[in-house]
Amino acid sequence: MRSFRTLRRVLIRARRDTGFVAAGIPLHLALASQWVWGVTIVMKANAWAVVPIPFALFLVGVPALTVVQRHRYRAILGVNVPRLPPTPERWWPRRAQRWLSSAQTWRQVGYHLLLGPLLAAVELLVLAAWAAGVAGATVFAYASALPVEQASFCTVGGVVLLCSAPWLAGATARTEARIAPGLLGPSRNERLRQRVEHLAESRTDLIEAVDSERRRIERDLHDGTQQRLVSLAVHLGLARATLTDLPDDARTAIDEAHREAKEAIAELNDLVRGLHPAVLEDRGLDAALSGLAARVPLPVGLRVDIGERAAPVVESVAYFVVSEALTNVTKHARATRAEVTVERIGKVLRVNVTDDGSGGADASAGSGLNGLAKRVGSVDGTFRVSSPAGGPTTLTAELPCEL
Repeated sequence: MRSFRTLRRVLIRARRDTGFVAAGIPLHLALASQWVWGVTIVMKANAWAVVPIPFALFLVGVPALTVVQRHRYRAILGVNVPRLPPTPERWWPRRAQRWLSSAQTWRQVGYHLLLGPLLAAVELLVLAAWAAGVAGATVFAYASALPVEQASFCTVGGVVLLCSAPWLAGATARTEARIAPGLLGPSRNERLRQRVEHLAESRTDLIEAVDSERRRIERDLHDGTQQRLVSLAVHLGLARATLTDLPDDARTAIDEAHREAKEAIAELNDLVRGLHPAVLEDRGLDAALSGLAARVPLPVGLRVDIGERAAPVVESVAYFVVSEALTNVTKHARATRAEVTVERIGKVLRVNVTDDGSGGADASAGSGLNGLAKRVGSVDGTFRVSSPAGGPTTLTAELPCEL
């Protein structure tokens, strides 16, 4: 039973590979025969005015054959030959010029015009092996007039050819499947470039999705949980003001609950602002940083000169760079003043935060600065820290305005 299944798989694979080989013969000979036909007409008629005809056939034939060959590989062998990126130009002569100057084009030409006839010859040999094998293996059915020794020799030869034909068809199909992606599709460098572009787009989509989710959480906290805490604090305040005849223990419990509710509201406000401040989306980076600087318990000089707004994700990263930097200044730097400068230089948004503290900050020590560097790097930005012992400390982030 197992031998029968193995034989069945072999026969199915042989039929597939032979069909692939047979389908390739006319395709491999199409461009070469078309080119030879066109040149022959020009040479025989001595009509050089029709020279553009073979060239036009060449321009039309190469892309068309490439599409058909890609379909052949995918439909029969399941091999996906990557598609070439589309030409951005819309004007036809410019598109033709770009197409003719592309290395991809000449790899296709080499496949169809030079390698194609060679592959067609190999494929014809494979089909000839099948035909000769069938003819030799069945020689007794139609050649009874031949001597027995000669018929036996033909039969043995036919059986050998029939046994080797599936292997020949499979080897030919596998060889073509290895060659085609590199000649009909993008080169390795082009595939790597496309992969990098795809990863960059995926990363941008992921960053935008995370930022959108952060905004959703901020809205839910602001419109839901925060409002309930405010309502709770109001009711507790009313209870404390109106229920004057309660025992001291009850009044103490209400006072404590009221204080905890107000502290929870303050902490939730800080959390909401940390997730995504609503003012950043509504009024831009200047207003958001102004509010941030006003809440810092030391003097902060702020200058924002950006003109046109950057991408929302970039503005969000810039805001959190300033927010984390000012938090570090307040907690660790022992500074008396900080300066924040945000300016747009061409397509780059530059953020500088300087303080007059004790210095010694190190972004490589696993601190919050390391997290800032990673966040800046997520949008292809650069992050630098200058913090000699004794200060001052300067954090610089340069962010692309568009992703």
